[in-house]
Amino acid sequence: MGLVTQYPAKSGIPCAVRTMVYRACLTALEESVKASLAQPEIREVMDIRQAAHYLGISADSLYRYAATGFIPAFRLGNRWRFRKSRLDEWMDRRSGLEETPAPKLVRSQKKPVRSTRVLTRSARTGS
Repeated sequence: MGLVTQYPAKSGIPCAVRTMVYRACLTALEESVKASLAQPEIREVMDIRQAAHYLGISADSLYRYAATGFIPAFRLGNRWRFRKSRLDEWMDRRSGLEETPAPKLVRSQKKPVRSTRVLTRSARTGS
């Protein structure tokens, strides 16, 4: 029968009203389905599931990356947590979007090179 109540033909409810109720129910159902399928709210501090969804990787991979220190994360009790701002910075660094300042070249004075000439015994003693 479906989700919409079927009215008998001789119920006394005009066809236009039945159609209007049917459309209203259908619209409400569509909106509730869309709301349930909508993206979850992205918070500043995320758990494994939320961060994995945000990064587009599996939770198992994210757990492994966090445990090895590959990705910025911290533990709160026995659970991993991820800051959105730190993940964004990490992704920018990894993708090369963030411009890193070029290291300053410091010219150091060259030390004089010692003579490689082998001195004979007489030259060393001065005789």
